Amino acid sequence: MRKARPAGDSGRFAALHNPAFRKLFVGGLFTFLTMQVAGIARAWLAFELTGSNTGLGGVMLAFGACSIFAIPYGGMISDRFSKRNVLILAGALQAATPVWLGVAVATDTASYWMLLAASVVQGGVISILAPARLTMISEVVGRESITNAIFLSMSTVQMARVVGPAAAGALIGVALFGLAGVFFAAGVLGTLSVVLLIGLPRGAPSSPSGRTALGDIVDGVRFVRSRPDLVHLLGVSFGVVLVGFPHMAFLPIVAERVHDSGSTGFGLLNASAAVGAVIGSLALANLERRRLRAFQTRSAVAFGVSLAVFAVMPSFYAALAVIAIVGATSSVFQALNNSLLLTSTPVEYHGRVQSLLMLSFSGFAIAALPIGIVADAVGIRATLVGLGILVLLVMAAARLAQPRGLSEETTL
Repeated sequence: MRKARPAGDSGRFAALHNPAFRKLFVGGLFTFLTMQVAGIARAWLAFELTGSNTGLGGVMLAFGACSIFAIPYGGMISDRFSKRNVLILAGALQAATPVWLGVAVATDTASYWMLLAASVVQGGVISILAPARLTMISEVVGRESITNAIFLSMSTVQMARVVGPAAAGALIGVALFGLAGVFFAAGVLGTLSVVLLIGLPRGAPSSPSGRTALGDIVDGVRFVRSRPDLVHLLGVSFGVVLVGFPHMAFLPIVAERVHDSGSTGFGLLNASAAVGAVIGSLALANLERRRLRAFQTRSAVAFGVSLAVFAVMPSFYAALAVIAIVGATSSVFQALNNSLLLTSTPVEYHGRVQSLLMLSFSGFAIAALPIGIVADAVGIRATLVGLGILVLLVMAAARLAQPRGLSEETTL
């Protein structure tokens, strides 16, 4: 199943020489575009139906609550079943959901409960799709190319962040296209992502364990607890993501109240962060495995420092430049964590370990609420500076708590 790279096959785009990974790469771009386009369309429909922030918050809560519940099962599913089949099923659900909403909008029968149901489905889909996709990438390229493949794959996430929201927002305002057309476009993109999965290797499941589904989840947790290196990696990810990544929720406030640039400024801040993330992912795509842990620390420190600097930028254009660095360093940190976990974990546990990592990303959405309360009390600039400092403190604590022997694994 696994195709080894030819000798001497290296470089920033080396994993793309693998035909199976090329399909996953392009299919991933369509997958993430589907998520971005459908997400913008759902948000706009929620606004049209309710006219309130509470309505939008309810849609986000439905997505987050479902994903937190489903994530452990998503990892277990990707370890138990054919990863290609899991990806096809998840992709089909992802494509069908916006089509259903598009029909409802076109026939003027859309209701708020439909949005909540669609958000629940999408929360379940991403919980299954993400670990299955990462473990499938690991299988088709092999451990020797996993870091390169993950960085390249991360670049598709960020490219979708640049293109998807802008295109969806523009098309909603086009009379002959409109909101229903945006939902249908998301369905088409999702369908293309599924088509590209045809012909991929099956993605062999683990040997039957004889345990129940819940037993497999518990077994995955026990395995991680037996490995101090994995506990440390997951702890670092939880800490940095929980205190640093919520900054994304407050970019509208930064644009409107700090730099007086409105919705246009908000879009530019998001786009600049995404462009920085693409550049960061591609710049380190050929990073040697022995340097992963050192760059993990460096990227987290740079993320914390740049976040604090972003908070105090006096002008909007200076803030645009710094948010690109924030986007680059946060994306690199995320990719390095994925690489370190996959290269340190036996194949039969890949999905369950990745699902534990994903829990931190559901957690930061919840953490945004108390952070928002703090921001209302002390101001957004002071809050973002505080988040940057907290990231640095997390990394200092991680350094002190690092299991013995890990520092010798990586040469600076």
